[in-house]
Amino acid sequence: MSKNKLVKCTKCQLPETYETIEFDEKGICNICEGVRHKNEEIDWAKRKLKLDKLIEENRNKHAYDCIIPFSGGKDSVFQVNYLVKEYNIKPLLVRFNHGFIRKTVQDNVNSVIKKLGVDLIDFTPNWKIVKKVMLEAFKRKTDFCWHCHTGIYSYPIRIALMHKVPLIFYGEPQAEFNTYYDYTKDGYDYENEERFNMIRTLGITAEDMHGMINSDVDPVDIRDLTPYTFPDIEELEKLEYNPVTLGTFIPWDHHKNTEIIKKELGWKVDELEGVPDEINPHGEKIECFMQGTRDYIKFLKRGYSRVSQINALNVRHKRMTPDEAKIINEKFDGSKPPSLEVFLEYVGLTEEEFNQIVDKSIIPPNKPNYKTNEIAKKTWDFEQWYRENNKNKE
Repeated sequence: MSKNKLVKCTKCQLPETYETIEFDEKGICNICEGVRHKNEEIDWAKRKLKLDKLIEENRNKHAYDCIIPFSGGKDSVFQVNYLVKEYNIKPLLVRFNHGFIRKTVQDNVNSVIKKLGVDLIDFTPNWKIVKKVMLEAFKRKTDFCWHCHTGIYSYPIRIALMHKVPLIFYGEPQAEFNTYYDYTKDGYDYENEERFNMIRTLGITAEDMHGMINSDVDPVDIRDLTPYTFPDIEELEKLEYNPVTLGTFIPWDHHKNTEIIKKELGWKVDELEGVPDEINPHGEKIECFMQGTRDYIKFLKRGYSRVSQINALNVRHKRMTPDEAKIINEKFDGSKPPSLEVFLEYVGLTEEEFNQIVDKSIIPPNKPNYKTNEIAKKTWDFEQWYRENNKNKE
């Protein structure tokens, strides 16, 4: 692991390399302060009245009352469960299948949509294009999830435009994790074009990506990049589209939300690669079997990983002390995931090439040591993951 000392929040233990983080004179980060403001100063009853009004303004006006981007993970399942049971609305669920859905999550999806009686559109993009953009985004930004970032947030809005449904409900607010949206402000947390271009695209538009992956030898139809583009803004403004987050209106608590859907829907948690089960009883990030590799890249670049992020939430919600978080973080953060082998197969890289690409994007003062990271244990479903070399069929 990294031997250098990073300055960390004295409360949640996230380091100075964490995106959008700043510290006050006591060494407490701005994200912790935002969550404190959420818990102590926001009038949530008043915000709930705004949600009531928003629902009624859109009820029975369109083919569906709202669109809900849906993965089958804890947050999107809670969204659907809450909105259907609290307001008796008719939503359309839209899932952008990124290609790495795990069995437990798919079983959860099948169960949830039947128990709640809701419609679901499930879109799976061209796998050959996905592999190309994964490699290109990784080489340029060391983030192979470009297709997921863009598709998950743009495709449901495309479906909203197609069905003429202006109200779109995303789930957890950005303020739980960063300060692109701040709880201390009164405005809504919008997943609009500005947010899409600022966060989701990594600075690479779909048109840019097409130019990067297209060639005379292996031509790419530009229409295959459509799912990753934001819809025409003039058409959306005519629709008066409203892509809000539910966490703007009700206090978001991952643990409590998960306990609700476990009890009411039988939603099941799963193992998360590189994360001890005891700190993740709420099922953080179990939707994707590439999550471990994504978190490992983050550790190499920034000196923290998913364990630290989960424990930061635990500390902010007073489920763990800073000292307890520090001990667990130092023990488990940065383990090398077995899924790395699968990722390298998909994009055609060796681990040495992988390390060389990551090394160009290290965030100072972090200095990773690629040779000292322990191997995480395989999750129970590892052998079921799609392998193009047929290893899962042997």
